[in-house]
Parts: sequence; structure tokens; C-alpha cells
Amino acid sequence: MRINYFVAGGFVVLIFLVIIFVTTVLPASTFRPVPTPAAHQYTPKELAGRNIYRREGCFYCHTQFVRYQDRGGGEMVLAGDYMFETPHLLGTERTGPDLSNIGGKYADEWHKAHHRNPRKMKPGSIMPSFSYLSDKEMDELVAYLQTLGAGRKLPGWVAPPQEMRDEYDAIKSHVNVNSSAAANAGRGIFMQNCAACHGIRGLGNGPISLTMEKKPANFTRPFYKNYSDAMWYWRVKEGVPGTRMPRWGQSLGKEQMLYLVAFLKTLPQDSQPAGAEIHSIEQVDDPFALDTNFKTIDNMMKTSGNPYGTSRNLGESR
Repeated sequence: MRINYFVAGGFVVLIFLVIIFVTTVLPASTFRPVPTPAAHQYTPKELAGRNIYRREGCFYCHTQFVRYQDRGGGEMVLAGDYMFETPHLLGTERTGPDLSNIGGKYADEWHKAHHRNPRKMKPGSIMPSFSYLSDKEMDELVAYLQTLGAGRKLPGWVAPPQEMRDEYDAIKSHVNVNSSAAANAGRGIFMQNCAACHGIRGLGNGPISLTMEKKPANFTRPFYKNYSDAMWYWRVKEGVPGTRMPRWGQSLGKEQMLYLVAFLKTLPQDSQPAGAEIHSIEQVDDPFALDTNFKTIDNMMKTSGNPYGTSRNLGESR
């Protein structure tokens, strides 16, 4: 009986050692991430600021990792970003905002004013005042904060979340969103689902727009030339928070959304068309004439600068 206890105890100890090896020793000996552009080697001043950040317990409330599912926090962090972090300051609780991409977002003086009187810069903030720090310490702390994510760049000025980019990359081969055929197919989907709000020419002046406090987007604005294909797909699929735009991903198939992306890409112009601003009800598309307008749209475009492109060159002019 006593031997059986020793055998059972040995198995327990063995399992414990295996767990320790797999979770600590094995990763430390085999994990060798490549440094990324966001990996930063600190200057003496920045390192001093990092020590102040640790000393004051800033990582109790702030994290420094944007995960795959985090939106609005900037680009996702990678393992190679922390190559020169010893020890790391990832934090575990987001009582305050994540600081992964805070570097370069605000001027040095803004950071100093924020740390001396947080509620003056961010009303409602529960962050304590660090006015007791000396000017030298404050400079060092701010220098460190300005390094966080400074080397981490978005793929474009306007970019969708990483998960939407990955999803688009997985399905983009299904439809050529740069083709005239796809854009023409997308025009029909737009007229059926989107024209009532955005107007038949995408000016944001559809008949339903009169009932909206937050007006639909005017897709002919040059701003939308900054949209990538994945950005268009994201907005079509999930809509725009704070607006009445539905999440078309719940009612349209993936290929239908890609057709719609192909059409929307043809709308942004070099300059906003005259009359795009609505000042009277007469400027709103007639809801009872959508069929007629749709049938004559090519002729209308030929006389108004061709913002869509005709069936011959649609999708190829942009």
C-alpha cells in the first residue's frame, strides 16, 4: 500500500514538472520573435521615464497591448514589438485607456498638463494627479510615453480593423472588385438597398435622408478615395456606429457585398459635385421616380461629368 502512495505521488510530481516545463522553460528557450519597427531601444532619458512609469504604478490601470479583437485602439501589437522590454509593462487591467499607440498622438505639453491636472484635459477622468513630479521627472516620463507605438504605422490613413482585413483577404478572390462587370452588378444591389438613403447618385440625398438627424454619407466626396477595398467591405458588412445604416452582412452574401464594394469604389470624385449640399426638399431624389432615374442614369451621367462611368467603363475609370 505504501508503494502505491509513492507511485501516485511520483506521477503528481511528474505532471507538475511537465506543466512547469511546457509553460515556462519551453517557450523561453524556443520563442525567438523578430524585432519589428515598433520595437524601440530606449535612450537614457526614455529609460528613466520608463522607470518612473513603473514606480508610479501606471501599469495598474493602463495596458500596452492591443489584441486582435480590440477596435479603436490602433494597430494590433506583435511579439516582436517587445524585444527590448525587460521586464514588460503589459499591464492586466484597462481602468484607463490602452497606451500601445499613444506615442506621437499628443504634444509633450499636452501630456504634462494631463499628468498635472487630468480632469482639465479629460473631463471625468479618474486618473490621479502627478503634479508632485519634478520638471525633470515629468520630461522623462513624457519622453517614454512618446515612444509607445511611435514606430507602429497603420497600412493607410483610413484602415479597417485587422480582423476585417483578414476576412477580406480570405474572400477577395471570389470577385474582381476592379472590374466593370462587378461594378454593374453592385449598382443593382445599391439601387435596391442603399439608394433610398444615399440617393441614386450616392450624394446622401435619398428620400429617407429627410427623416435622419445623422445624414447618410455623400460617397462622391474626395474623402472616400482614401478607402481601401477592405475598408469598403467593413463598412458595408457592419455599418457605421451611431448611424441608421444597417449591418448588411446579416442580409447580404459575401459575394453580394463584394459587388457592392466594386460599385462604391466608382463614386468618389476629384471634387465634390455642385449641388451636393441639400438646402430644400426639391433637391431630394423623388422616391416615386427611382425606377425612371435608374433606367436613365447613364444618360444623366453623360451630361453631369459621368461620376459613375457608363456600363462600358464602369469600374475602370477609378
